[in-house]
Amino acid sequence: MGLLEKVFGTYSTRQLKRIKPIIDKIESYDSKMQSLSDDELRAKTDEFKMRLQKGETLDDILPEAFAVVREASVRTIGLKHFKEQLIGGVVLHQGRIAEMKTGEGKTLVATLPSYLNALSGKGVHIVTVNDYLAKRDAENNGKIYNFLGLSVGVIVHDLEPDERRNAYNSDITYGTNNELGFDYLRDNMVVYKEERVQRKLNFCIVDEVDSILIDEARTPLIISGEGEKSTDLYKIAQFFVVTLVKGEKEEDGTETGDFTVDEKAHSVILTQQGVKKAEAFFKLDNYADPEHMEIQHHVVQALKANYLMKRDKDYMVKDGEVIIVDEFTGRIMEGRRYSDGLHQAIEAKESVKIQKESKTLATITFQNYFRMYNKLSGMTGTAATEENEFREIYGLDVIVVPTHKPVARLDQSDKVYKTAIAKYKAIVDEIVETNKKGQPMLVGTVSIEKSELLSGMLKRKGVPHQVLNAKFHEKEAEIISHAGEKGMVTIATNMAGRGTDIKLGEEVPSLGGLKVIATERHESRRIDNQLRGRSGRQGDPGESRFYVSLEDDLMRIFASDRFRAVVDKLGLEDDEAIESKMVSNAIESAQKKVEGNNFDARKSVLQYDDVMNKQREVIYKQRSEVLEGEDLREQIDNMIKEVVFEAVDSHISGVEESFEDELKKLVDYLEDIFLPIGFIKSEELKTLTNDEIKDKLLEIAKQLYKYREEEFGNEQIREIERVILLKVVDSKWMDHIDNMEHLKQGIGLRAYRQQDPAQAYQIEGSDMFDEMINSIKVDTVKYLFHVRVQNAPERERVAKITSTSQDSSLKKEPVKKEDKVGRNDPCPCGSGKKYKNCCGRGIV
Repeated sequence: MGLLEKVFGTYSTRQLKRIKPIIDKIESYDSKMQSLSDDELRAKTDEFKMRLQKGETLDDILPEAFAVVREASVRTIGLKHFKEQLIGGVVLHQGRIAEMKTGEGKTLVATLPSYLNALSGKGVHIVTVNDYLAKRDAENNGKIYNFLGLSVGVIVHDLEPDERRNAYNSDITYGTNNELGFDYLRDNMVVYKEERVQRKLNFCIVDEVDSILIDEARTPLIISGEGEKSTDLYKIAQFFVVTLVKGEKEEDGTETGDFTVDEKAHSVILTQQGVKKAEAFFKLDNYADPEHMEIQHHVVQALKANYLMKRDKDYMVKDGEVIIVDEFTGRIMEGRRYSDGLHQAIEAKESVKIQKESKTLATITFQNYFRMYNKLSGMTGTAATEENEFREIYGLDVIVVPTHKPVARLDQSDKVYKTAIAKYKAIVDEIVETNKKGQPMLVGTVSIEKSELLSGMLKRKGVPHQVLNAKFHEKEAEIISHAGEKGMVTIATNMAGRGTDIKLGEEVPSLGGLKVIATERHESRRIDNQLRGRSGRQGDPGESRFYVSLEDDLMRIFASDRFRAVVDKLGLEDDEAIESKMVSNAIESAQKKVEGNNFDARKSVLQYDDVMNKQREVIYKQRSEVLEGEDLREQIDNMIKEVVFEAVDSHISGVEESFEDELKKLVDYLEDIFLPIGFIKSEELKTLTNDEIKDKLLEIAKQLYKYREEEFGNEQIREIERVILLKVVDSKWMDHIDNMEHLKQGIGLRAYRQQDPAQAYQIEGSDMFDEMINSIKVDTVKYLFHVRVQNAPERERVAKITSTSQDSSLKKEPVKKEDKVGRNDPCPCGSGKKYKNCCGRGIV
């Protein structure tokens, strides 16, 4: 303890002094609450809600509300919150982390702030590490909430959408971090607002907060699936476009050939003759219908790939991969992929493998998911070692709550051996000796493999034991709950049975309580402290000891050379152990190194996801406006204006000699978007300035759109706007996620060029996002001008979910990839013919 802490106390003790008056106030209501009948106690809920509506705050009613929960708990489950649990409840309500040792009743603590915050009617989420604990806690604590007139829901893996919606609409909802995160992502993929299951994220209590917000924070949640576009469609489009003939637009406005190239706008446009060929090839009545959006998209990208993109100038092919070449520096751009399917179209052109058959449809990190709650809090037995990370990433401080009774556990110093064999032999000898007197033991290992190795050694010694390795949560919780009974030996991975109390059997206190033996130090001090804390709950006797060998991964990789030199000088025999302060310090130093490395890795994940997060917020806000049925007319007007103005800026250079040619190409480009051929007269624009050209073209576009509105009627055109924008946004966003992932995978190589990878990702990712937004505008406007009354589109998802990153861990099944189209399968274009007789002609 430093000098300042001795004088002023620790941060936690100073904060606890501020909380003490609140605890005194809660306890002052005790006798009053005991005097109320069940009905009077239950009526307090409505009274509190009314007081909140009249302007009181949650802080105002906290003392009395906590006292109500305390009394309801006694009447329903026979447990009364003790003082330290009340402190924990206040800490959680304040949006902080309560560090409370194992056995201090954290599950019961959560009932206090949950009830209080649920009174606002905005919902409370309590997050646990697995489905078993979510169900268990919802059932046990649900008795308190139900008694007080509040509803409780639980979110587990195999629920139907309606069941999920009901659970989220409850006052208090229990669930796992994975389920809540995936529901958020899925809610932002629906096409009708009624399909959403979650409400706005209000208040969240994370149980085992270090496990969820730190240990699992390096792995983002990912929803994968099949996009509408099959990779085969790229090959089909490639087969089609190589049959086309390049043409020009003549002076009199007539077109030759099947397509014209506009290098300024970086576009290739099918002529009327080309459109007819496309309709014949793909068996379509009207190529321009929005229902054929995917085919149009593939054809356009195939045209660009073949007639705008030049091999060894724009890109190169290396080891069967298409790699972009930077147009300014001539360097290859690792990890960059052309967006919007252009990269796949080039892959089809070059006959290399078309990447990414399975798409990432949505993704988010736990850091960014949990930071969206209005208020976040958490509890765990071990948080103080990661306090800096909680503060820096989540804005959460850690308050160490005192134990209800003093800790009586005896923590022995580490035993360190030269070899792993000597270490395990010593562990087995210790287990055999301890087992003879009947003292129960919990033996912690860092892996399933190590637990099975130790089990084999104990079998040979004839020691009966249980082996647990975090596979079946319900079974594991049952086994771990008996680990404190006389004569029990339980071998478990360090995390097994987390969240389950180990109660001591009869006679066990007199035998010394539960003995925890750890077979090696974990790379995180926090995990070691969790294992140690399984013993000595609520003042129980207990004992703990860590066994370490110089061959353990932690010591082998991270222990200093100085430490090794000291050990060598001691000249230890294999079966001799070292016990010294220097050894403990060296181990802690090694652990701090690893913790620092892991923190950096998590910060790096977050640094990259923060770029995506800003983009995700823009897209999800756009989707939400569409789903909520907002009138998009003003937005569409702005899109039309921006498409026209950007087209003029990109085509008209201001060079007089090329003005007429540029004007013709501008008219061609806009006619392709706005449809009516010959409606824009280039002769009328020749005498105008750039700004006048913009105003004139915008006037024409607005007039054309007015005709569209009259054709469909106001109500229908507003819904069509929502349908088309939703479909375009979803399609482009899913492509963008894939492209950003490719960028991230390749960006690490930039470090070799003295370029900060994260900064490069931010800059290039931002450029890619701007390109996507522009592409959304152009496509949305184009489809709105091309849609026909008899084929008005309806809302539909642009992709089918096939798996989540959770599925693979639950089922151990490979992620399903998009099916290839068989030669005798129905053609994906919808003609009803076999693939080989339709779009698959000539493809073997």
